[in-house]
Order: sequence, then C-alpha cells, then structure tokens
Amino acid sequence: MAERSDHGPGPRTNPSGVGSARAATVAKSVQAEPAPRRRMSVAERERHIVDGAITFFSEHGLDAQMRELASAIGVTHTLVYHYFPTKQALVDRVYQEVFAGRWKKEWEQLLDRRDLGVEDKLVRFYIAYSRAVLTRDFVRIMVFSGLSDRSIPDRYFALLAERLFPRLLRETRRHRGSRARGAPSVREYELLMGLHGGIFYGGVRWFVYGQPIHPQQPPLDDATVITDRVRSYLDASLSL
Repeated sequence: MAERSDHGPGPRTNPSGVGSARAATVAKSVQAEPAPRRRMSVAERERHIVDGAITFFSEHGLDAQMRELASAIGVTHTLVYHYFPTKQALVDRVYQEVFAGRWKKEWEQLLDRRDLGVEDKLVRFYIAYSRAVLTRDFVRIMVFSGLSDRSIPDRYFALLAERLFPRLLRETRRHRGSRARGAPSVREYELLMGLHGGIFYGGVRWFVYGQPIHPQQPPLDDATVITDRVRSYLDASLSL
C-alpha cells in the first residue's frame, strides 16, 4: 500500500514524533544549522513565521516560549513580536489557518441537500472532512491545546455546534423517521459524539500514539472504514 503522510501511512513511519536516539540527534543537528539568509517580502516573512509556528506548536505544544519558537524557525523573537504583538495573536492566527480556515461551506451545502440519502450524505461528508482535518498539525495542536488552555478545542467545538452537529442531528432524525426538532436528548448527543469522536480518534491514534493498530492500516479518509462507521451509527440510531 502506498504511504500517505497525512491520512494514515503504513506502520513503518513514526507519526507521533517519538524517534530513536539517532533520529533525535540528526534532527537536532539539522535544526542547529543556521537558516540561509535571504531577503523576504513582508508577506513572505509573515508566512514563514506562521508556517513555522504551526509546525512548532504541533511538535512542542502551545505552552512553549516565543523565544524557543523564534529560534526553531530561524528568526529573532523581536521579529516575531513585530508581526504578532502577543503570543495569543499568533495562536489566534494558527487557529484561523489550521482549524477555522479548513471548514468548507460546501460541507454544509452537502448535508442540506434533499436529493441524497442520509447515509450517502454522511459518508461523503466524513470522507471530505477527514481528508481536510485529519493531519498531523490539526490533530496534535488540538490535543496540546486541550491539555493546556483549551482555547482551540473550545472555539472549534463552538464552530461544530453551530455548523455541523445540528445538521447531523437533523439527518439522523430523518433517517429514523422522527419529526422532532428540539435539542438532542442525552442518548442522541452521545451517539453523535461517538460517530464524530470515532472519526477523529483515528487521527489521535496515528499522530499522537503512533499506533496503526492493523498492519495494513488504511488511510484515515478510507471510504470503506467511514462507511462502516456511518452505517453502525445510523443502525444504532434506530433504537432511540
């Protein structure tokens, strides 16, 4: 099977970032090499800082100091503060780039279509969603923030609560022939979290734990795996 770094490569890679001592030594030596000097435009310099921050936060978490971040990406911390006057401003930009910016209006339009069956819509959505968000930076920054200030999970779950979960609930009720329009019951909500959380856990399992589980681990956006999850969810919803 061909390896795919963002969506479930084969088990021989090291997605969690925990490598051998030799790999760590090589990584340190590479990082210690001075970055080549070149004149960047304002936009290029800002892009360099943001991209570097995304990689840095995905490796070290959001509690790391700005001086450490600046050193890792080859700039002075004064320059970082010139573009982002506070660390929170930089974290906010990372949130927009990695999380809010990946949300697609087309997903909402897909789930709102009336000409498609519920299973078809949910499968299509979760394939596209997994392809967009189950990446190393998304998963690891989400987990790191959840273990510290929770600012990123809080904002992202607020986005899901507004744009996604009501649509999934509506479609689930449609599937089981319910005309209910109120807030989800505890069972409805927990079943829904089981579906969504199960999709996301594939990313945690791979990018945090480094565990493919199966020697022929499929990509995280694999249509067969996602179809199995959606069908199990919809079948369970019929007992509500």
